[in-house]
Amino acid sequence: HVLLAEDNEINMEIAEFYLTDHGAKVEKAWNGQQAVCRFKASGNHSLDAILMDVMMPVMDGITAAHKIRMLDRPDAKAVPIIETECRQQCADAGMNGYLTKPLDAHATVRTLLQCVNHIQQE
Repeated sequence: HVLLAEDNEINMEIAEFYLTDHGAKVEKAWNGQQAVCRFKASGNHSLDAILMDVMMPVMDGITAAHKIRMLDRPDAKAVPIIETECRQQCADAGMNGYLTKPLDAHATVRTLLQCVNHIQQE
């Protein structure tokens, strides 16, 4: 179960296709604030990963990642957050991975599996 935060409709469609084609259930957020709200509304440990764009309206992905990491619930620190653009800013915000756009199907799935498998092994 992946939360996909992306404000560009084409990028959202492409990422959603890649993810669902590999068996993921996708929940969409069109900006960082929606991503934070969707995460808060999700059950504890119900999301396996978050794909977070950085440049979005209302709230950017860096701020959204910080807000998610600061939440007082066990999965807020553990859920893999993977961004698609600004590697160092993402690492500083606590994101677990990095993808470049346009998304590559194999890299997207590989990164998600690496992050999710790492968490499940802990």
